[in-house]
This record gives sequence, C-alpha cells and structure tokens, in this order.
Amino acid sequence: MSHERSYIVKLFRYFSKRQWIITILLLVTIIAGYFILPLSIPLVLAFFTALFLNPAIRWMQFRFKVNRKFAVIVVFLVFLISITIIGSYFVTRAVTHVVNFAENGPNYVNQINEQFIKWESDLDHLTQDLPPDFVKEVKQGVEDSLQDLSTSVKDKFQLEKIASTVSVVPDYLVSLIVYLLTLFMVMLELPKLKTAFYNNLTEETAEKVKFMNARLAYVVIGFLKAQFLVSIIIFIVSLIGLLIIVPEYAVLMSLIIWLIDFIPIIGSIVILGPWALYMLITGEVVIGTELAILAIILLAIRRTVEPKVMGKHIGLSPLATLIAMYLGLQILGILGFIIGPIMVIAFNSAKEAGIIKWNFKL
Repeated sequence: MSHERSYIVKLFRYFSKRQWIITILLLVTIIAGYFILPLSIPLVLAFFTALFLNPAIRWMQFRFKVNRKFAVIVVFLVFLISITIIGSYFVTRAVTHVVNFAENGPNYVNQINEQFIKWESDLDHLTQDLPPDFVKEVKQGVEDSLQDLSTSVKDKFQLEKIASTVSVVPDYLVSLIVYLLTLFMVMLELPKLKTAFYNNLTEETAEKVKFMNARLAYVVIGFLKAQFLVSIIIFIVSLIGLLIIVPEYAVLMSLIIWLIDFIPIIGSIVILGPWALYMLITGEVVIGTELAILAIILLAIRRTVEPKVMGKHIGLSPLATLIAMYLGLQILGILGFIIGPIMVIAFNSAKEAGIIKWNFKL
C-alpha cells in the first residue's frame, strides 16, 4: 500500500502548477464539449471546413495577388456550387429509389415468402424421417418470423411514414443555412481569430502551440488524404463491379458504398451483405454470388491498403485509430469518428511540442 502511495505522490510531482492549470482547463473543455458539441455540429463542421479550405484561399491570394475577401468569396462560391451539384444529383437519385423501394417493399417480402414456401415444399421430402412435432415447430417459427418481417416492412415503408420523415427537412435546412453562414464568416475572420488566440499566450507557449498546430495540420491533412485515397479505390472497384452486375443501380449504389465505407467498423459490407443475401433468397443466385464476391474484394482492399496508407500519412497505428474512432462514436456520436483520431493526434502533437510532459515511470 505504501508503495502505491509513493507512486501516486511521485506521479503528482511531475506536474507543475502551470501544467495542472492546463490539465484542468483541458478537462473542463472536454466536459463542456461533451454537452455542447452535439448541439453545435453545424458550427464545428463549418470551422473544420474553413480550415480545410484555407490553403486554397492563401494559394489564390499568392497566385493572383488579390485580397483575402475576394479570395474567400471565390473559394466559397466554388465550394457552394460543387456541393449543390453533387448534393442535388445524389439526393434526387436517392429519393427516387427510396420511394420506389417503399412502394415495392411489401412485394419484396412476398417474394421472400414465396421462396421460403418453395423451400418448405422441397424440404418436406427430406424431413419425412424426422419427428413430426419438431418439423411442425420449426415451420411455425419460420412462418411467424416471416409474418413479423412482412408486417414491419409494410409498416415502416408506407408513404405516410416517408412523408413524416420528410417533414423534418426544414430543420436540416436551417442547420445547412447556419453551416454556410458560419463557414463564410470563419473563412473571412480566420487570420484575426488566430491572432487573437496567440495574443493570449506567452511567447514560449505560442511557439509550442504553433509547432503543435503545424504538426496537427500535417497529420490531419495526411489522415484526410489517406481516407480519400482508400475511398477512391473503393469507389472505382465498386463502380466497375456494379456496372457488370447491376448497371442500372451502379452509380447510386457506388456513391452510397463510398460514403458508408468511411465508417471503418461497418464498411461496405453493410450494403452489399444484405443485398447479396436478398438476391440469394429470391433465387437470383448468380447476382447474389457476384455481390458477395464484390463485398469480399472491397473488404480485402480496405484491410490491406488502409493500414499501410494510414501509417504512411499520419503515423498512427491502425489499432489506435480504431480505438479512437470507437470511443469517439460512443461519446460524441457519428462525429466522433473524426474527432476521436484528431484528439489522439492532438495529444501526440502536444507531447512532441513539449506542452504535455509524460516522462514518469511506475
């Protein structure tokens, strides 16, 4: 017991008064962020988007010798036009397919029911030697499950339910407007915000923070590059495969797989897996098998390429990245997939800059 107390006392001695203040402020910031951040997602996304677009603004200022306000307006308009074109195409196609699926959802369940009935009749010959009570109970269980599935699908995919879902669109539009306005203002005021921040630091601390920010920016950009490179490979392979298998849905489903694949724990298997299973159940064995093979290929590509690309660009192990993303998801929701690794990278950068000293040994 005395040894444990001595370890704890020794641990506390490594922290100076200034470091304790920084630690307490950091803890207060984390606790406040836990409650405030989920309500401030448009503002946080706007801030990170501004940081992401800032190099383009600085390049335009240097290349064309224009002031920051003009460069911000041009970059903002290009960004706005780009997301409008991409978003309009994606939303239009997605809404069309969702409505079609909602209308045909009960038919899909009926197809599955018919296939199971066919299998049931085929299995009657194979189960003649089994106890009748056992066979009857198994059949009843399958029928009850299918009935529950059919009722659930018919209930959830009614047009009235879709209409109620669409009714929340105004809330998303308000968030989008707040995001765009905040993005434009942050892009304009970013140099002033940096200057005001550094004015509240001592010269020594400012140098350390600048080093940490430079390191963090390098690693975050590397992280985004790594994700983008892997996602481009996934998108190209998905598009080629789906053009061969189901060309009428190739573009839309490739975009959905590309977006879903950013989630490392889930990945593209969450789309291709149920799709392949449905095709196999409904008798489309060739298409189902091809979709399953495509899912395995995409999974193999991500598991093979991602660790190498991540390690090369951010210097963070795949295990640390996975843990950070999982904890971020549990604490902050879907945004935590991005913030979790960034927090780990920020901590490592602060250690390298000398802001956080972690030299004690037990």
